[in-house]
Amino acid sequence: MIRFDPSQQILAVGVAILAGFVDAIGFVESAGFFASFMTGNATRLAVGLVDGQHAALVAAMIIAVFVAGVVAGSLVGACAGARRAPAVLLGVTILLGIATMLRLEGEGWSAILSLALAMGFANGHDGSVVGVAYMNGTLVQLGQKIANVVRGEGDRRWLHHLGLWAALVGGAVLGARAVILSAPLAYAFASVLAAALALRAGWIIRRSDSTVTV
Repeated sequence: MIRFDPSQQILAVGVAILAGFVDAIGFVESAGFFASFMTGNATRLAVGLVDGQHAALVAAMIIAVFVAGVVAGSLVGACAGARRAPAVLLGVTILLGIATMLRLEGEGWSAILSLALAMGFANGHDGSVVGVAYMNGTLVQLGQKIANVVRGEGDRRWLHHLGLWAALVGGAVLGARAVILSAPLAYAFASVLAAALALRAGWIIRRSDSTVTV
């Protein structure tokens, strides 16, 4: 967040909102699993293995699909080169659209796995888009920056990390509310939000190209 310019920071906040929104949908729809927060699924996997629960298999499937999404997103991003961010976000939009259609067809678990695939895909960014699976790291950075302030060695940069975390939480609140009101509409809104972020990423690149040209 700190090294991004204001336009990229806004995009990063939007991606965090999307991640929270989608994670809340997945959590509610799956009764306790995550579409983006794989650490939580890893814990569900471990506990399920000890207790012999079916939840272990479910968690393992979601994690595997998420990793497959990261691989796919990374490959697409590498091929896109300088247009990595809009390309990755376009892929996320398509996958969320597929999840929406599956949900409309009543394919609940297929839709949830598509959400996880989309969130994995979103992490194929290589720094061009903020990763949506590293909020623990954001909180660590927040704590470290606050410690620097307490020692008199820091500035207000900790606010960037707090803002990113708050965006994720805010997105999750909106996602939980939306999926409770209407699951299909929540899926559809996530797709629209991803599309808007893809357009935003493309606009940032076009503006940067025009500035260089001038």
